[in-house]
Amino acid sequence: MIKLSSGGAYLINGTEVIEEGNEELLKSKLGDKYLSKEEAGKNTIAFGILKEHNTSGSMDKLQIKFDKLTSHDITFVGIIQTARASGLEKFPIPYVLTNCHNSLCAVGGTINEDDHMFGLTCAKKYGGVYVPPHQAVIHQFAREMLAGGGKMILGSDSHTRYGALGTMAMGEGGPELVKQLLSQTYDINRPEVIGVYMTGEPAKGVGPQDVALAIIGEVFDKGYVKNKVMEFVGPGVSSLSADFRIGVDVMTTETTCLSSIWRTDEQIKEFYEIHGRVDEYKELNPGQVAYYDGMVYVDLSKIKPMIAMPFHPSNTYTIDEVNANLEDILRDVEKKALVSLDGQVDFKLTDKIRDGKLYVDQGIIAGCAGGGFENICAAADILDGKSIGADEFTLSVYPASMPVYMELIKNGAAASIMGAGGVMKTAFCGPCFGAGDTPANNAFSIRHSTRNFPNREGSKLQNGQISSVALMDARSIAATAANKGYLTSATDLDVEYKERKYHFDSSIYENRVFDSKGVADPDTEIHFGPNIKDWPEMVALTDHLLLKVVSEIHDPVTTTDELIPSGETSSYRSNPLGLAEFALSRKDPEYVGKAKEVQRAEKIRQEGSCPCGHSEIFEKVWKDIKAAFPDMELNRNTMGIGSTIYAVKPGDGSAREQAASCQKVLGGWANIAQEYATKRYRSNLINWGMLPFIYEEEELPFKKDDYLFIPNIAEAVRNKATEIPAYVYGKEMKPFTLKLGEMTDDERDIILKGCLINYNRV
Repeated sequence: MIKLSSGGAYLINGTEVIEEGNEELLKSKLGDKYLSKEEAGKNTIAFGILKEHNTSGSMDKLQIKFDKLTSHDITFVGIIQTARASGLEKFPIPYVLTNCHNSLCAVGGTINEDDHMFGLTCAKKYGGVYVPPHQAVIHQFAREMLAGGGKMILGSDSHTRYGALGTMAMGEGGPELVKQLLSQTYDINRPEVIGVYMTGEPAKGVGPQDVALAIIGEVFDKGYVKNKVMEFVGPGVSSLSADFRIGVDVMTTETTCLSSIWRTDEQIKEFYEIHGRVDEYKELNPGQVAYYDGMVYVDLSKIKPMIAMPFHPSNTYTIDEVNANLEDILRDVEKKALVSLDGQVDFKLTDKIRDGKLYVDQGIIAGCAGGGFENICAAADILDGKSIGADEFTLSVYPASMPVYMELIKNGAAASIMGAGGVMKTAFCGPCFGAGDTPANNAFSIRHSTRNFPNREGSKLQNGQISSVALMDARSIAATAANKGYLTSATDLDVEYKERKYHFDSSIYENRVFDSKGVADPDTEIHFGPNIKDWPEMVALTDHLLLKVVSEIHDPVTTTDELIPSGETSSYRSNPLGLAEFALSRKDPEYVGKAKEVQRAEKIRQEGSCPCGHSEIFEKVWKDIKAAFPDMELNRNTMGIGSTIYAVKPGDGSAREQAASCQKVLGGWANIAQEYATKRYRSNLINWGMLPFIYEEEELPFKKDDYLFIPNIAEAVRNKATEIPAYVYGKEMKPFTLKLGEMTDDERDIILKGCLINYNRV
């Protein structure tokens, strides 16, 4: 199904691939049109778009300005509060605020709607666009109303991916959007570009999630596309509808790639025509000779219905494999869960075997991945005239936007789903991140959504709860529903797919969406609910640091959901200190208390007193370190005190900046990791003034509750030191070395000044 090249590859005329190392063949094919890989690398679609948006004058060190921005209601309050504190006067480019995340959270009171009113009044005051709750999930609105050929969009959600429509889009933490709002730039080294060469066409019953999971399963563990751009090319692209491409594209985030872009054709032009924006269409193709830093070969005809078992989108099998080796695979998942769940609860899947078949408790088709028109229509065709049964199994369907929902009502697809026993709900991202349709304890859910990390579906380990999610395509979810909850591949059913035509009705948005048309009204008074709080004051980096290791995580990968849970906590996203109470709550319930205890010493220091008064233990540590380094000026003015965590590979998953900011407001001053799972998490750390330390050795010189002394850290950051001397406190001061990795000059200044807000205030 999927193959990977061992090195770079040339694409000739968009149809022929010649891998690096076959230079003679390449020269014989091209003759005088031969290009070096450096020159041919400039002929990718990605290179052209990046060049058009780069302001640095160097294509090696990019400084990108985006065309448009988008955020949802988990993130936009914090972003705008940060920008306001940094001097925001007006949104300089179109900025869309959607409300698709905390619309239905379980926490009562006025919190959610206060956030929404904050968003509406800010859209008026600063000149933005406000999409009310239930109208559209963030990425569907962006596809329908924002995307444009050759454009770039930055979103504060990790699944900001509109490459199928010819738009290079990136999902980053809120501070990167703040920079754009302040007319600053997104600074990165030019990313490598990986070609995704598609041939053939999908079999009947195979959907976009099947293709996406097949790719993710092959590339994720290898890091093949990590922080790179995926460029979809080849004749197979034209066999896919616009909706199908969109469904594959949105899942590229789960490969850990930086962004994606696809060649475009008449089907994408038709998408823009349907949405009344044909002028935004642009034909995009790689040049006659294009060089890619790697090539993913996808034979669409060989893709089978897939399932990503708990607890990661890369834990993939074909559905046929699972059904044929049911007990072995389920036991393997149970074994892996011991690592993911730290043995905190009993987790079983083998008890879902009934009469030799896998019984599923819940099916969900939702959000930016599953809630598209074609996915739901296909599900309706499968369920037409069927029954999902009256047992445990339930089915919920969330169309991605009101225009999609209205068309499903008009063409009868909604009726087919409802008639079978499914429930149609409004545009809401809740099932994807644990704020809606949380399964029962020990229940097993199959979902056409984006992620299936531990507890992301809403269960709480700390309360002894566990349920799990497997990712599947809407078609096989519907087939399973038609089989009354027993796992079934869509290709096992003989279904007549009606291939209904989509008609977009813009009147829904015209009647409900506030669009300032870029005109700000500075006299508008912002609505502040009682839960909306400003960011606390943050101090500059001191000359030296004393850090306490307050959490130690040895999972192969630590997700942002484990660093700060989603779901029910989302109502607190506008309250930095309130949200911080949930930090690491599902991974290390002791973290918050331990971090606060360290922070108490730092507050004593900031108030102008000697932190020795914190505790007898701390007094001894403080005095011993001063005694061990008599030649250094170590006092309350020069030595800051904070907490740090260690994780092997933190930051996979969501772009939510709160994974970093919650640590910061609790006194965190650094992370230590073997490597960072994504650029966006590392960027979030930096933008919140936290040092992204790297320690590459598996055997650690320190452990949880140890104190670390890092002398001359400000000087090291200022002087761009590559290695940072550090010491583990004990009877002897045990030395070890940390690294910081590459940082821009601006990033170093942000660290030195304590955070992005301080950087922009000074």
